[in-house]
Amino acid sequence: MEILLPKMGESVAEATIIRWAIEEGQRVSADDSIIEIATDKVDSEVPAPEDGILVKHLVAEGDVVQVGQPIAIFSVEGEAGDGATVQQEAAAPKEAAPLTPEPVVDVKPDAATLETVSAPLAAAVSENGKVSRSSGGRFYSPLVRSIAEKEGMSQAELDGIGGSGKDGRVTKKDIMAHLDGRVSNVSQTAPVAASPAPKPSPAQPMASLAASHSVDGEDEIVEMDRMRKLIADHMVRSVQTSPHVTSFVEADVTRIVDWRNQNKKEFQSQTGQKLTFTPFFIQAVAKALREFPGVNASVDGDRIVLKKGIHIGMAAATPEGNLIVPVIRHADRYNLNGLATIVNDLANRSRQGKLKPDEVSGGTYTVSNVGTFGNVFGTPIINQPQVGILALGAIRKKPAVIETAEGDVIAIRQMMFLSHSYDHRVVDGQLGGSFVRRVADHLEAFDPHQPVV
Repeated sequence: MEILLPKMGESVAEATIIRWAIEEGQRVSADDSIIEIATDKVDSEVPAPEDGILVKHLVAEGDVVQVGQPIAIFSVEGEAGDGATVQQEAAAPKEAAPLTPEPVVDVKPDAATLETVSAPLAAAVSENGKVSRSSGGRFYSPLVRSIAEKEGMSQAELDGIGGSGKDGRVTKKDIMAHLDGRVSNVSQTAPVAASPAPKPSPAQPMASLAASHSVDGEDEIVEMDRMRKLIADHMVRSVQTSPHVTSFVEADVTRIVDWRNQNKKEFQSQTGQKLTFTPFFIQAVAKALREFPGVNASVDGDRIVLKKGIHIGMAAATPEGNLIVPVIRHADRYNLNGLATIVNDLANRSRQGKLKPDEVSGGTYTVSNVGTFGNVFGTPIINQPQVGILALGAIRKKPAVIETAEGDVIAIRQMMFLSHSYDHRVVDGQLGGSFVRRVADHLEAFDPHQPVV
């Protein structure tokens, strides 16, 4: 049987092969990982469908594969002999109706013809910055073509790279090795009076431009991993796309802090869930988004798309220090217990790298808790194509003025800052500021007498 690249979400059409976990001819148990893949959202694994033998790899590491494309030939345990026999059967051609091949004419162009054809090609590539999907019968994956275009490579230069992939295909490793060599050669051979090299685009990670070692031996140069490169590109594009404005308010969350301290043990015993502050914040944001639909939106050209569903992303740190944003779909439909359950589940699987692509896409608004790092407030960058993001600062005890019937008094209260960054193309100060004020109002209006569940 053929193993196909599975569908990984509505917005995911392809994936890059990271590593084969099982070699050809090796036995594997059902649900064991056979291959690691990466999309533009998350890394994941493809499991074995049953006990059996992985007969043949149909794709190589570094290849970009479309959803539904065969990636391996697999033999179910008990349906074939040993691995060698299975491989021979897979390699043997199936009987088919004889085909009459068309006569092939071997035409070898002369040097003048080659020069006439290749010169316009190189000029066209350098003119528009694009490289062909295939050239001279050689296929280039979208990942390789994207790297070539970012680095300003001509088609001729790309064609000259030796490929280590299947059928001589150029992999990411091949093109990165070529670029490292190009940087090294330029630094060693370029004359002093040469014209300066073009400046890198802001979206291009600086790690790809740095030398592989420190000149003075005191610095350490670390290559960005794939996730960090995606984050860097996403953040730069967001700043280039949206004019960011940030509004700040301070909220008194004493009621929430006291209620949680008094009931967190009972809450966990009754629901089986730890009660963090995040569900309280998500609940307040969901209520405010329902009241201010202009913030629960995206921009499509000169049109504003108002989202009907309230799908809140919560930024979570991975063990590698990267950031991922799982999405709580229809967050306004959950009570505190339901939010605690889904928040804990998404947070745990974020740390374990077990999120599915659909669980990190489709968000309409994002919340980032910078208070977990001890920060009082922050100015977060919008998660495109959304138009707003809320940063939650640390909760701190502070003296505050309390208005009472007998007069104003100063008391110790649990206070926190809320920072709302929004896209000033479509969200003006009145809407952006009123929204974050309403979130604070919902937090301050928390009912301290509500039951645990």
